[in-house]
Amino acid sequence: MFDILLYLYDNYLVADLHPDVETLSRKLAAVGFESEDIDRALNWLAALDQLAPMEDHGATPGTRCYTSEEMQRLDPEGLGFLVHLENAGLLPGYAREWVIEQALALEDAEVPADKVKWITLLAISRLNGPGDAIWLEDLVRTGEDGWQPTLH
Repeated sequence: MFDILLYLYDNYLVADLHPDVETLSRKLAAVGFESEDIDRALNWLAALDQLAPMEDHGATPGTRCYTSEEMQRLDPEGLGFLVHLENAGLLPGYAREWVIEQALALEDAEVPADKVKWITLLAISRLNGPGDAIWLEDLVRTGEDGWQPTLH
């Protein structure tokens, strides 16, 4: 399922294209993705609609205490990434909570840092538009085979 989300990001979300679910489903099947995985990915992607820009009214970041399940399932590097972005003022608290919720919704027993980073990238792309998330993509994709950072 996560491969489908990455495919959709690369082929649609970066270009700010939003085809309807039926069209996406057909195109993903034509590329070779399994029907069950397509349905799960599209349902997960629909959760992005829950994430909308909100005014923070000058709220300052607080301390987030993680539950034992969150500590067991979410990679410490991924949690550190969230803390870093929140402290830098780039990820509002409600978006951090959305990222954690979506990461825990994955079927992985332990959610690796790269998946937490990708979910965060999708969230910031949704909140600020794909153009504002390009800088974050370089952080997320560092270390991927063949990835060339964006020249600014």
